[in-house]
Amino acid sequence: MADTEYCRRTAVTGLSVSPTDATRLRELVEEWKRGCQLAVNEAWGVCHTRSEVQQLAYDRLREETDLGSQHAVLATHRAAEAIKRARDGEGSKPQFTSPTVAFDTRTMTVFDDRTVSLTTTGERVRCDLKLPDDGGYQSQYLDDEEWEPAKSTLHYRDGEFTFHLGFRTPSPDIDLPTEGATVLGVDLGVENLAVTSTAEFFPGGELTHRREEFEALRTDLEATGTRSAARTLRQAGNRLDRFVRQRLHEVANDIVAEAVEYDCELVAFGELSEAAELLPEATAYHEWLFDRLLSFVEYRAAERDIAVVEVNPEYTSQRCMECGFTHPQNRNLDESQFECLKCEASAHDDYNAAKNIAFRCVRRGPLSSRGLGASACALQSGLVTPDDGFTPYAELSEAPRSD
Repeated sequence: MADTEYCRRTAVTGLSVSPTDATRLRELVEEWKRGCQLAVNEAWGVCHTRSEVQQLAYDRLREETDLGSQHAVLATHRAAEAIKRARDGEGSKPQFTSPTVAFDTRTMTVFDDRTVSLTTTGERVRCDLKLPDDGGYQSQYLDDEEWEPAKSTLHYRDGEFTFHLGFRTPSPDIDLPTEGATVLGVDLGVENLAVTSTAEFFPGGELTHRREEFEALRTDLEATGTRSAARTLRQAGNRLDRFVRQRLHEVANDIVAEAVEYDCELVAFGELSEAAELLPEATAYHEWLFDRLLSFVEYRAAERDIAVVEVNPEYTSQRCMECGFTHPQNRNLDESQFECLKCEASAHDDYNAAKNIAFRCVRRGPLSSRGLGASACALQSGLVTPDDGFTPYAELSEAPRSD
């Protein structure tokens, strides 16, 4: 669960893995999936908090899997999160099939030489991080001492390992709400870079199109190989960078303006480490866009005493905001449409997801030890709370402001 005490970022990198280390990591992936499933089987219908699931299932994981002690703890926590989401969405018992493994600072070490040491079911492995020649956006976190390593995730797909390396830094100082905050939900995507729970859409097509044009130009100019071609490529890259930065600033400003207009003290995004994984059409470029946009929103929001948080986005695109029914077939990907199989409520699928992100922030309870919490999520026409459901702004004591 994310909190408001830290800003969090994810730097996605490839891993250079030897055949021996690859075998060890694959064995860890299989044991992790098995451990998470054992924990779910043990706790399903019994409990769902991290502490309860850990107390109930930890000993069994240590006895029946090859997971180390800390990975067994992390597996029980992952199981607890899955159980809670399934309960909130009236879903069935979770099944762990995704080839991913969670790491924390006890199970990984990031070194200054751009290598990472990872705990496995046997010996630790040490792998080189595969970064772009210019260091990529990942370098700003690897090289800046203000950003410290945090919860990360190993992914295995098509014979390759990638590492979603998490970082955190203390959030900008703001006066955090301690009760009854209203939250604005933001869903991130490819076709629409961002959609808010108040029905503001920020298309991402132009950003993707310009990136594709640049990549085509890069291919042609690198094949030419002349100094003039290199200079032209550099100039084109600078133009693209300026355009993207300007567009992200505009979107960030508009998201914060939307939060101000609707009296929101919190802005909730889907966790970046999970959001990109749930978007099969997303590329590393889109992951970079999400990261930069969140950064811009955080610092603009802090200027208005608005906190930015992240919540797990799983199932937010499949859950009906009206009745809570969750099913993959609620969503028509080809038409970007959501239509509930149970109550027949319909909406744009990204808009439905944005509302669910906001509502998940409300339903999960206090966001920090200081009692910070959200009580309502902002929609275009009213507020939604767990107890009262939807209330139009006209029936509230104060309508949303527009200053």
